[in-house]
Amino acid sequence: MVMRLSARADYALRAAIEIATIGDSHVTAEQVARAQQIPVKFLETILTQLRRAGLVRSQRGPDGGFWLARPAEEITLADIIRAIDGQLLGVRGERPENVGYIGAAEPLQRVWIALRASERAILEEVTLSQIVSGELPETVTHLVGDPRAWA
Repeated sequence: MVMRLSARADYALRAAIEIATIGDSHVTAEQVARAQQIPVKFLETILTQLRRAGLVRSQRGPDGGFWLARPAEEITLADIIRAIDGQLLGVRGERPENVGYIGAAEPLQRVWIALRASERAILEEVTLSQIVSGELPETVTHLVGDPRAWA
């Protein structure tokens, strides 16, 4: 099974985590880009999407920058991925419940729905504050403790 995370979503996650590390202060796009080695022009587009989704706030000017729009413990990885890429799991661009199969392949739809539920179980549980603190939920710790997870 291959889970694909777009470069934009990966950059957005890394940027949001970097912004979460500053607490109540603010950080410039250039500072985030430098800290996470993200092309600044690409990052500016991503930060605009995160702002439109209500995940970050921004202020222009010499004292400007970006900060989280909500506390880091209220923003999940799923929130960020959805803001950038839309739905968590799509089949041919459709939501799994809207994709039908016939004959012997009919049960495949339930597999895609279960896969999405499994993704959600992790991505909707892990928050920016947990990433920043390094204190991941037990479900994540348990899963990465299985050597098969690394292969």
